Amino acid sequence: MSEEKLEAIQAVVDRVSSWQDGAPESTVATELRKGFVEVGIDVTDDEVNKLADAIQDAHGEVSASEVLG
Repeated sequence: MSEEKLEAIQAVVDRVSSWQDGAPESTVATELRKGFVEVGIDVTDDEVNKLADAIQDAHGEVSASEVLG
């Protein structure tokens, strides 16, 4: 995964995690997908689910590179 794509993913993850902390995982996943569409990044369902799980579990800062690495 390119550094540019990872930075864009991280920006979406940061935005969603700050606004959706404590929200159900399905809401977090939906918001992640919306964010990725807005920035024009293709992310697999598996990647979205991993990130949503991490946001649910962390209740704070999530590193996309660690989750997807």
